[in-house]
Amino acid sequence: MFHDPRFWTALAFVLFFVIFGRKLWVAITGHLDARADSVRHDLDEAARLRREAEQMLEDATREREKTLAETQAMLARSEAEAAGLAERARQDAEAAAARYEKMAQDRIHAAERSAIREIQDRAAQIAVAAARDVVSTRLTESPDIASNLLDQSINSLPEALRRSAA
Repeated sequence: MFHDPRFWTALAFVLFFVIFGRKLWVAITGHLDARADSVRHDLDEAARLRREAEQMLEDATREREKTLAETQAMLARSEAEAAGLAERARQDAEAAAARYEKMAQDRIHAAERSAIREIQDRAAQIAVAAARDVVSTRLTESPDIASNLLDQSINSLPEALRRSAA
């Protein structure tokens, strides 16, 4: 047995672990404990990150819903404002049409009054010319009539001026 190499190999193996086993055991268990702590720490970190991600998802969902509600409210306000603008534009267009119609009627009435004045002026000119012809014909025939007519005209002048001023 002492001559068998397997015996010496087994004895060296056992002596190695008896002499260095405690140190190896402490190093191996320390390394395994450090690895376990690292894994535990990574798991805790992963759980914390998962909770944070879930919280962020809830916050994002709430923010999205809030933004969606605000967007819908803005759309409703925009539609109401557009309807109001359309109604105001329609009212403005109607008012402008009414103003243009009134202006056209005023122009028509002014043109009618101007035409009537022109006709009256022309009639007065024709009447004056006819009266001048009649008077000049009659005045040349009788000087007494001319004197009488001149006196009547001068006497009736103040009353004629009052009538034309009124």
